[in-house]
Amino acid sequence: MLPLSKIPHFDPLRAPIMGVDHHLRALGSQETSVESIRARFQNPAALALTQTVNHERRLHGQPLKAAAVLFGLVQRTEITVILTQRAKHLSTHSGQIAFPGGKVDPQDANPEATALREAHEEVGLSPSHVTVLGRLNPLVTGTAFRITPVVAWVHPEHEILANAGEVDHVFEVPLSFLMNPAHHQRRRTEHDGQVREWYAMPYQLGDKEHFIWGATANIIRSFYAFLSHPLP
Repeated sequence: MLPLSKIPHFDPLRAPIMGVDHHLRALGSQETSVESIRARFQNPAALALTQTVNHERRLHGQPLKAAAVLFGLVQRTEITVILTQRAKHLSTHSGQIAFPGGKVDPQDANPEATALREAHEEVGLSPSHVTVLGRLNPLVTGTAFRITPVVAWVHPEHEILANAGEVDHVFEVPLSFLMNPAHHQRRRTEHDGQVREWYAMPYQLGDKEHFIWGATANIIRSFYAFLSHPLP
């Protein structure tokens, strides 16, 4: 499993909310339909819209570690997104929300191979139930990972078997929730004199709130840009 957010030197839940993007429109069912998403990936110009927070300038030449995650879209009556909660017993990044994914292994032919392998290892998702659509632009994190998000359709009859050594919980969030900027909080922290703003997308599922933030939230925001902006 790939830790998508640095071990925080703060409590992200207590970080002040600086604003919410109510001025941006929520995407409708037509824009998030199977046909619309597939058409976007067939248009090379769309990828220019997926710029996200990039920490490469802060790394001072530190070598980047290649990684990939699976942005899995489940084709139910309402499209949902597969997310995981890292196991609480892990020594780092415990309990954080992430996409299935991890570091590129030498035997992986490409980011798609990495994302599919990691999803199978972490949550038991069989590659036979996955149809890759394409990639979003890579994201460089403050922990020196260069993450390639691989977007794919996941058949609704897929089976989940979470690896208890890495994952406490696997859940799905409606894509319509994530593609509504009214749910995109902009929060701020300061450390060593540097101010950083980042996104958080708290999601209530039953009696439990899943706090989506860090690189996971940045990738979701990137997908919003990918789907929302008019194409040239």
